[in-house]
Amino acid sequence: MLQRRLHRRDVLRAARILWLLVWTCPLMSNAQSQPHAVEIVRDFHASPEKVWRAWTEPAWISRWFGSNAGGRVLDARLDVRPGGHFAVTFVDADGAEHTCSGDYIDVQPFDKLSFTWHWKSEPGVETLVTVAFRPEGTGTRMVFEHSRLFVASAHDYSSGWRGTFDKLARVLGED
Repeated sequence: MLQRRLHRRDVLRAARILWLLVWTCPLMSNAQSQPHAVEIVRDFHASPEKVWRAWTEPAWISRWFGSNAGGRVLDARLDVRPGGHFAVTFVDADGAEHTCSGDYIDVQPFDKLSFTWHWKSEPGVETLVTVAFRPEGTGTRMVFEHSRLFVASAHDYSSGWRGTFDKLARVLGED
């Protein structure tokens, strides 16, 4: 009889805690549940056509994609058209492998590219990437936005994309 009362009391306590979590956590974590975006504006010493090719051709993507300076692309599959799919697998210098994929939404050659973004390691999480290419002098101003980001994601998108674009700048300068 004593065990049953303790058990029932524990169940009631757990139910009260669960009720509090359900009703108060959304209020306390509203900032975490609100999406945010990473915006980066970067100038490249290359034409918009060349920067576009770097984003849309597997041979180019394979030369620069991934934020780790010592990393490399293992596989890049791109079907660059509205509704087309992409998947890029890359490995960091420490051997950690990553796969991102998504579907193209808006494809305006040499002007704008928009696609969904998924990490294989974060199933069910979908974000949005939009890249605009603007002529700037003899080069290109790239206006990049990765949106619909939530604090819960394990990735530091701001530093990751900046490192990735450093690699892109080097590759564009090589040709």
